[in-house]
Amino acid sequence: MELQIEDSVLVKQYIKGEEKALEILINRHNQKILSFIYSKVLDRDVAEDIFQDTFIKVIKTLKRGSYSEEGKFLPWVMRIAHNLIIDHFRKNKRMPKFEGSEDFNIFSVIKDDKLNVEKQMIKDQIDSDLSYLIDELPDDQKEVLLMRIFKDMSFKEIAENTDVSINTALGRMRYALINLRKIVERNNIVLTN
Repeated sequence: MELQIEDSVLVKQYIKGEEKALEILINRHNQKILSFIYSKVLDRDVAEDIFQDTFIKVIKTLKRGSYSEEGKFLPWVMRIAHNLIIDHFRKNKRMPKFEGSEDFNIFSVIKDDKLNVEKQMIKDQIDSDLSYLIDELPDDQKEVLLMRIFKDMSFKEIAENTDVSINTALGRMRYALINLRKIVERNNIVLTN
């Protein structure tokens, strides 16, 4: 019977002081939220910590009466988790640093402030397509792209590691993005949010 109670009803019950209502909400959504967090941080302990912090924030917001029923409960909790993931990366200086002037931002996987479940599913699909796309690039472009995006290396470090000038490294990155865009168009992959 519990599973049929709407999230919004459970939220109202919890605000009125029924602690059990929050327990039902957490049990209902914990797998989805924890999986989402883990998919971004790839560390079970860190994911657990962020999950705990997420619900501490949820509880504080609900107790303060600051929660408005504009959106649904789950996307709201996902946004909180998403912001805490960003905080975690900032603290650990592991935010993906992509400063290209190109408007092709397939790599800004964890930068969307208006994250919701549908957008997350789209981004997860893009993530899964990403390795396939990168594999189609010429080796020199693939190498620069992987070093820049996934190893968070500066163009100076890339130039030193690949034994080319910084301008060559920048050029390869630019061509990698142009080629990725062509591959995306050729395969009709939709990257709209």
